[in-house]
Amino acid sequence: MTQTTDSPQVEPAPLRKAESRIHRAWFVAAVAFVTIIGAAAFRSLPGLLIDPLHDEFHWSRGTIGAAVSVNLALYGLTAPFAAALMDRFGIRKVVAVALTVIAAGSGLTVFMHAAWQLILYWGLLVGLGSGSMALAFAATVTNRWFTERRGLVTGILTAASASGQLIFLPLLSWMVEAHGWRPAAITVTLAALAVVPFVWLLLRDHPADVGLAPYGSGAYVPKPAPVTGAARRTLTVLVRAARTGPFWLLAGTFAICGASTNGLVQTHFVPAAHDHGMPVTAAAGLLAVIGVFDVAGTIFSGWLTDRFEARRLLATYYALRGVSLLFLPMLLAPAVHPPMIFFIVFYGLDWVATVPPTIALCRQHYGEDSAIVFGWVLASHQVGAALIAFLGGLARDVFGSYDVVWYAAGALCAAAALMALVIRRGGPAGEPLAV
Repeated sequence: MTQTTDSPQVEPAPLRKAESRIHRAWFVAAVAFVTIIGAAAFRSLPGLLIDPLHDEFHWSRGTIGAAVSVNLALYGLTAPFAAALMDRFGIRKVVAVALTVIAAGSGLTVFMHAAWQLILYWGLLVGLGSGSMALAFAATVTNRWFTERRGLVTGILTAASASGQLIFLPLLSWMVEAHGWRPAAITVTLAALAVVPFVWLLLRDHPADVGLAPYGSGAYVPKPAPVTGAARRTLTVLVRAARTGPFWLLAGTFAICGASTNGLVQTHFVPAAHDHGMPVTAAAGLLAVIGVFDVAGTIFSGWLTDRFEARRLLATYYALRGVSLLFLPMLLAPAVHPPMIFFIVFYGLDWVATVPPTIALCRQHYGEDSAIVFGWVLASHQVGAALIAFLGGLARDVFGSYDVVWYAAGALCAAAALMALVIRRGGPAGEPLAV
């Protein structure tokens, strides 16, 4: 069986020329970067809410973890449909609506008094909105506006989420400690709303909208007609991709990636450190430092992805991550000491370094459908994150410690390294792919 993707129709360049030496694609990437930073505020908050919600409402950590799990799962499951909706309605409209939904969900949490409301507001609404702002958004922008420097741009846009964490996490942790969790939730609402005007006024869907060729292309590419049947197309692409081995290997490795980052460290590191006597603000500060080195690591990973084989990069990243997690239980202490700082720096460099090579492998194997395929791969990332977010809280309730979760995550990362090496090499995007 053979899967094919149609190459984009190429026409002579229009009369309009670029008016500056800086290609418009870089301005679009900058707007996308700022947008992802603004939307990243909501990702900084769940780990800070576990103890305050437990103390105020007496909900178990497993119950709170379940709401975070719904959020993380929807973050992933919405992404492939959002990529198809961007093909149908345009990037600008989908992202503006998504930010508004995030703001509504976060704002409503300040009025909740029951656990099901946490699941509805933070789990459902923020999960749906954030899923439309997921990394499939970065993949779509990169695929449309760039033919060169794709790995680098993917790394930069992926790093935007870490930059948002760096900006918001210390502020939100201070708010939670000094004024309670409600002002922090309102801050997330305002941050999401503040980005909407930038998206609406400055973001453009396609280079053809401004009469330009994509960056690095010598030929003008006309804007494709809106693709109807977004849900049907999303599911059709899934069915085709699911018949290929690389899809399942990429989905499996990315599920472990989500489990060991968003699901475990981002959600449970602060309460785990607090269990060992570390102040919440200090633990949140360490997560912010992860964000600092995440930016450098992800951009560097994008640069490496343009030059080295993506699957070998993935194997290296997962192996190093697994080793570091095995040492973490021995490093947690009431005070921050040099070995913990080394772990934070090391883990930060590796945090989402896996994204550029994963997107590159999707592009190699699935061509023009790669953004939607990556959306499904990202869904597996968030399902893995959701499972660990719930199981981590449950393990803390049952065992009184997170140690077993750190060790299990380290073993999973070792498995992911082996899976990455098994992924076969793909041909250039757009060429027939044997299945």
